[in-house]
Amino acid sequence: MTVYIGNLSYEVTEDDLSAVFAEYGAVKQVKLPVDRESGRKRGFGFVEMQDEANEDKAIEELDGAEWMGRTLKVNKAKPRTPRAANSGGWGGNQRY
Repeated sequence: MTVYIGNLSYEVTEDDLSAVFAEYGAVKQVKLPVDRESGRKRGFGFVEMQDEANEDKAIEELDGAEWMGRTLKVNKAKPRTPRAANSGGWGGNQRY
């Protein structure tokens, strides 16, 4: 049970996000991905909550809400899709 939060301020911390979601129930984990090259936050995050009913309530109330000067986009996180082993470039079984 993970929630995606988009359009976050780059100033948001994991503690800030945890505090907001804790108002809806127990928070298990918060992740704020950072750019590999710059180390800067990417403007979105994930919150894992203990209970799905509380998660649904948080999504319902926070989606579209304004927080830290930004309008939040909140929904259930979609599972990651694996990347193809050989995506793009000149590799593969091509004949010329």
